[in-house]
Amino acid sequence: MNFTASEDQLRKNQRPVTIIAVVTALCLLGDSMLYIVLPIYWKEVGLNALWEVGVLLSINRFIRLPMTPLIGLLYKRMSLRTGLILAILLAVATTIGYSLFKGFIIWLVLRSLWGIAWSFLRMGGYLTVIRYSDDTNRGHLMGRYNGIFRLGSLVGMLIGGVLVPLVGMPIVSIAFGVFMLLGLPYVAVYISGAKANQSDVSLLRKERIDNRAVIWKKPVLKIVATGLFVYLLQTVLSVTLSLQIETNYPQPMTLIGIAVTSTMLSGVLQSARWGWEPFLASWIGLRSDGSKGRLPLFGFTLICSAVGYALVPWQLPIYLWCTIILLILAASTAISTLMDALASDVARFSSVVTVMTAYSVATDMGSALGPMLVYLAVSLPNGITYIYLGSALIFLLIALWYRPNVKPKMNVLPSERDLAKTE
Repeated sequence: MNFTASEDQLRKNQRPVTIIAVVTALCLLGDSMLYIVLPIYWKEVGLNALWEVGVLLSINRFIRLPMTPLIGLLYKRMSLRTGLILAILLAVATTIGYSLFKGFIIWLVLRSLWGIAWSFLRMGGYLTVIRYSDDTNRGHLMGRYNGIFRLGSLVGMLIGGVLVPLVGMPIVSIAFGVFMLLGLPYVAVYISGAKANQSDVSLLRKERIDNRAVIWKKPVLKIVATGLFVYLLQTVLSVTLSLQIETNYPQPMTLIGIAVTSTMLSGVLQSARWGWEPFLASWIGLRSDGSKGRLPLFGFTLICSAVGYALVPWQLPIYLWCTIILLILAASTAISTLMDALASDVARFSSVVTVMTAYSVATDMGSALGPMLVYLAVSLPNGITYIYLGSALIFLLIALWYRPNVKPKMNVLPSERDLAKTE
């Protein structure tokens, strides 16, 4: 009887998390489409040079750096429902705007508005998972959220890449904007109207009550710093993979009887991640909720990334090299899910909105700084090799930083052990 009640409660808690994930996936359609079609159809939208494409595809990340703290403050005063509805409306307006407006300046505004919409969505997703989870299922729900919402990137890239050449970007943008509106009734019905900073205090111990004087303790600073460095390192692969393929394998390649270019192979390898994300992220999150906690898995995946990055610069047999890339991408899925879960664990012991805001800013900063720092170093002699070897070393140092150094306490939940071990 208790087991059935527990299952019913889990399903009840999964529903709002699933809804937020699906809504976020819908809102990602337009943004993901641009990464495929804008570098090709930039003249059709009134741009004058390719550098403008680069600015438009990155400005949404830079705008999030100053806006995320402000949005965190707003979430302390508004409900999750209000913030998510605002995010959907902004996403709809920007996506349909791609079909209505031309020119660099107006697109700069549209992309900046999308950055704000994404901050509302991402913070809303984090806060929803924290609100509807406890120490026994937080990893599972965080993995479920991450896996489902990233399907939006896969669908946006695939459908956008296929339909835009056939019917044009304006029609596809309008269609995507209309699909995003489908999320509004679900948010209105299933997402709580309570303020986002109102936690279920019955689930928290007295020492977890928000106190500004004790927010910035070691576990908080540690996960924020980890988010910055890990997201910076993960951009190394995404922004240099085509270049690394061209460097390692300059001759025309044939895989399973098909001639492929470096950009084609890079796209196939990286898109594979979005296909397995819903399953692998959820499974990793579920495993991390077990009795051993998240740290063993986190350390293992960091070491896998370190080994993989150390092997990337070398000219190995192409099938072996592609396997290494896929293993790195799988480890990246696990690392992102586990970091989000660890950040949520830490936030439950402190100020939820403040900690998740700081963590979001750190990950955004890492993603924004990564491409710039990478391409500054690439121009140096053997720069790309040193970048990957240096990244491998940093992954290894982070794994050592998170090694368990305290014996698990009895009668505490997995996430509590993780927090104790890292102090």
